[in-house]
Amino acid sequence: MTKNWMTWLALTPWPLSAWAVDAQKMELGPVDFTPTLEVGERYDDNFRALDRDKDSAWITSIKPTFLFTRESRNSAYQLEYSADSQTYLGASNANHIDHDAVGRAAWAFDSRNRLDASLNYRRAEETADTASPDENDKYTQRGGRLKYAFGALSAANQLELATSYQQTRYRNGGGLNDDKDRNTSVVTGTWFHRIGGSTRGLVEASYGDYDYLDDNLRNSKSQRLLVGIDRDVSAKLSGTARVGYERKDFDSSASNDYGSGTWEVGMDYKPRTYSVFSVNLRRSFDEGDDGASTVHVTSSRLGWRHTWSAFFATDVSYRHASRDYLGTGGREDRLNVAGAELIYTATRWADVTLGYQRWDNDSNVNTEDYTRNIYLLSLKLSL
Repeated sequence: MTKNWMTWLALTPWPLSAWAVDAQKMELGPVDFTPTLEVGERYDDNFRALDRDKDSAWITSIKPTFLFTRESRNSAYQLEYSADSQTYLGASNANHIDHDAVGRAAWAFDSRNRLDASLNYRRAEETADTASPDENDKYTQRGGRLKYAFGALSAANQLELATSYQQTRYRNGGGLNDDKDRNTSVVTGTWFHRIGGSTRGLVEASYGDYDYLDDNLRNSKSQRLLVGIDRDVSAKLSGTARVGYERKDFDSSASNDYGSGTWEVGMDYKPRTYSVFSVNLRRSFDEGDDGASTVHVTSSRLGWRHTWSAFFATDVSYRHASRDYLGTGGREDRLNVAGAELIYTATRWADVTLGYQRWDNDSNVNTEDYTRNIYLLSLKLSL
């Protein structure tokens, strides 16, 4: 495998996992197989995220993940599947198993032409902030993405063209959540220009089409234009920052159109190899919920992960999100989430994590106020 090919693979957003364990692979003929297992026990004192009559439970999670990989000189393939079994003690109506499957492929035809493709499937359930306080939101998502990149990695300019499609279908009975069933298509074009060293400037334009099956008032088109910078993951300060303008135009004249400044920032600062500070910022329009035609979200997350020794690491974070529900009576939510984890790496193949999260949602709609405390103990295993 050439150096350019390896560099391209490193820049391709294919996270194997966020685990501290050093997962090892085994060879199955021409394919590498990497199995992992996470077993967790947590206590959630308000897993329905309600303002009163709160439901609490001990929750047992068992999540195996299977990753199959094949690489050659000019191509790479991945197939990843995980099943997350969630068992709620004393609340069997919340029990569920989430299934996630992703297939990825990448080809480097020559030094200037590269192609990524992916297919994804997710069958999951949510217990918090649901349409009914007594039933999980049950949904299935399936879709795919195709991205073409032109320009050598060392060249002054590169161009990326991407398109994606996703179906979202809810499986609740009695018409519950039928108004959220939709098809989403997005086309994005990005031009990168190398400013110097590991930094590239960028200009990005995207167009999205949101087609609802049962709620025509939410059918819309979105357009975004952003400029920003992109820094190589090998740099001390790495990540991407984009800022620009976004419009959300609805097909129906009964729904108001909206426009706003928008930004996306995801940066890591590594003053030492064993310490990473992360900043994530986002301002954008999300799809409508709770009667709103769209939800305007401004969120920020600060995190710090520090490895104290070969055995111990800590991970602390704080997140704030402002959610303005547009096209309704003016609901506004302010969510704050603080969390901390202590990770003990017993061996190369095993991690033990002890964690805590505090959720506090303040809304101008009294029934949407809630607090939530989550205590976690998990074991992560690999070969």
